[in-house]
Amino acid sequence: EATMAFPHLQQPSFLLASLKADAINKPFAQRCQDLVKVIEDFPAKELHAIFPWLVESIFGSLDGVLIGWNLRSLQGRVSPVEYSIAMEFLDPGGPMMKLVYKLQAEDYKFDFPVSYLPGPVKASIQEHVVPDSPLYHNKVQFPPTGGLGLNLALNPFEYYMFFFALSLITQKPLPGALHVRTSDCAYFILVDRYLSWFLPTEGSVLPPLSSSPGGPSPSPAPRTPAMPFASYGLHHTSLLKRHISHQTSVNADPASHEIWRSETLLQVFVEMWLHHYSLEMYQKMQSPHAKLEVLHYRLSVSSALHSPAQPSLQALHAYQESFTPTEEHVLVVRLLIKHLHAFSNSLKPEQVSPSAHSHATSPLEEFKRAAVPRFVQQKLYLFLQHCFGHWPLDASFRAVLEMWLSYLQPWRYAPEKQPQGSDGQARCVSERWAPFVQENLLLYTKLFVGFLSRALRTDLVSPKNALMVFRVAKVFAQPNLAEMIQKGEQLFLEPELVIAHRQHRLFSAPTLTGSFLSSWPPAVTDTSFKVKSHVYSLEGQDCKYTPMFGPEVRTLVLRLAQLITQAKQTAKSISDQCGESTASRPFLSWLGLCLSDTNSSYPANDLDDMGQDSIRKTDEYLEKALEYLCQMFRLSEAQLAQLTLAMGTTQDENGKKQLPDCIVGEDGLILTPLGRYQIINGLRKFDIEYQGDSELQPIRSYEIASLVRLLFRLSSTINHRFAGQMRALCSRADFLGSFCRYHLMEPGLADKHLLSPVGQGRVASRARGPRLSLRFLGSYRTLLSLLLAFFVASLLRIGPLPFALLLVLGYFLYAAAMTLLTEQGKLHQL
Repeated sequence: EATMAFPHLQQPSFLLASLKADAINKPFAQRCQDLVKVIEDFPAKELHAIFPWLVESIFGSLDGVLIGWNLRSLQGRVSPVEYSIAMEFLDPGGPMMKLVYKLQAEDYKFDFPVSYLPGPVKASIQEHVVPDSPLYHNKVQFPPTGGLGLNLALNPFEYYMFFFALSLITQKPLPGALHVRTSDCAYFILVDRYLSWFLPTEGSVLPPLSSSPGGPSPSPAPRTPAMPFASYGLHHTSLLKRHISHQTSVNADPASHEIWRSETLLQVFVEMWLHHYSLEMYQKMQSPHAKLEVLHYRLSVSSALHSPAQPSLQALHAYQESFTPTEEHVLVVRLLIKHLHAFSNSLKPEQVSPSAHSHATSPLEEFKRAAVPRFVQQKLYLFLQHCFGHWPLDASFRAVLEMWLSYLQPWRYAPEKQPQGSDGQARCVSERWAPFVQENLLLYTKLFVGFLSRALRTDLVSPKNALMVFRVAKVFAQPNLAEMIQKGEQLFLEPELVIAHRQHRLFSAPTLTGSFLSSWPPAVTDTSFKVKSHVYSLEGQDCKYTPMFGPEVRTLVLRLAQLITQAKQTAKSISDQCGESTASRPFLSWLGLCLSDTNSSYPANDLDDMGQDSIRKTDEYLEKALEYLCQMFRLSEAQLAQLTLAMGTTQDENGKKQLPDCIVGEDGLILTPLGRYQIINGLRKFDIEYQGDSELQPIRSYEIASLVRLLFRLSSTINHRFAGQMRALCSRADFLGSFCRYHLMEPGLADKHLLSPVGQGRVASRARGPRLSLRFLGSYRTLLSLLLAFFVASLLRIGPLPFALLLVLGYFLYAAAMTLLTEQGKLHQL
């Protein structure tokens, strides 16, 4: 309270201590009201001291220990008061951003530790090699004497956005937040608001709301480098400064003064969210000039120190970051991609063409044209490759898949959406998107091959996996898209002609991650050169490109088509088996008087839990996916039929699945690699039955272990004491003998069919004499059925003893009928 009443008597340190105490003692709403008043009343000199603490208290610490306001779990429907207060405070036009602009006007700098940056960036800076992004240029500082590490000197806007973006990765969700819907959380909605504010699809970027009498805060000025660094890329002069210098103050576009905020926001999001992969892969992308510059720098350092090259160079090349993105991380990146497509597509038609680039074009329009190719394409490609290679083979991959498909379809976010055809067919992809497809060729072709390799290792009987195959096939089968991809591949694979205007060209990596303010390279009209430059910049000039419509990928597609056919048949067999088992289950099995079938024909699958509706959906997804693949790669029905026969997916006359693919060896059947694949994915299995002593088989999960053991000892005692009498009864030729044989004789194992040819001669001698088995009384279901039957009898006013006699009498009648039917069947067999 004293802080509010006597601001002129307070020192920054006292203000910070007072706010820290309020953070412990006051409720959330009161703390935010106090912060709003502090931001309004105090000058930037005193707010400078509390800014780092305030940012950390909101977004949490970089080490993940402090969770801050826990924006990733804060939802409006769960905590409406806290949610509305936090969103109002952190809104791009709210008090927190006003504090940022207030400090920005005074040119304050804040230290950000390099150790918390993404792995490749951290390793590069520690090796005195600046990554190719303006976010790091001229900002790295030597640690002070006795310091712990390198720091970046960031302006307030950069510092705030660094913390905001990194909180998505550093802050681990609370255990209770595992089932929170990401799109409803405060963090996700804030990302959407910041993108809409700083990357508007309509109008210009709004100027900062600053109370400073000097007007809007200026753009940050370049700083003197604090330490010598090599760079991955070239430095260019600022296009923005030249653009502003040619304009008069009367006609100056307001966006030209504030476009640096939009650029910074996008670069921070891309660097913090997508810059996670091995450093070796990062260095592979760099141009030969940049590699030569790094080598020259290291040689100069080595000669200056009169010592051999530092051994840390090996660590730089061997660095691998152990990073696995979360599903929430991927969903936020997808939001970024969708907004960037809408942002880029909001260009006016006359400004889409590069020829329209002139002095009259505003910086915001130039930024729209450069946002995706210069900032996003390179790092997103590597991020997707990392996800495709490291994500688990489960249904959670759907988030990565939709992020990828969102990037591949910029026409979905264009303002001039074409209506779907009346026949329900997907609309044709316009030729205006051909340059995008060609300049993003690898994201279509190489990642499609990566998806094929994943799909070939997943269980396509699962509805969720079948849906993913369907989604990819549907997107790539859009009319005219396959032709565009094929045209791009032809442009890349065509031979390079040595003509005058190409003699001195190098396929070097452009400064894709650099500032859009750097000067554009000369316009290249050769479409083939553009495609080649795209591929070589992402994969290197020594890359081995595998055409999407070449024979290798076609073989993978045919294998996927075969597996789709197998999965459809497996789903149908599971459905038929479930129907047969339900229809043919004897009535008395519900009473526990018949042994359960412990040998199912198929392994457990999520279809068993989800029912016939999921089986129908799986069949629909696979059917449509197969149809789309046939359209894309021009597969005929004759080819599919031939391949289906080659894979042995036909069913036998009884409608059951065949055995897994195997060969007969000296010791029995040996699985082939195809057979192992079929078993792992549940496409086929051996019909394995327990063929030993039924009394000695393992105790099942539906049995009471102690009761089964007790009943076994009782049965063994009875069988041992009355063996002669039971043998004499079973040898009788009258009805009593047949009745005893029905209950006391076990079918001989010699009549059972063995899958393995090994051991057939030894099994025939395992005939056993008559014996009594009481194991069925140890089943939970049997005991529960008897208990339920006695409960129903009590409701009918039937005593326990009379009902027991009725139950025994009813069973004897049933057993007599089964005895007669069994003996009659044997006579027919004779």
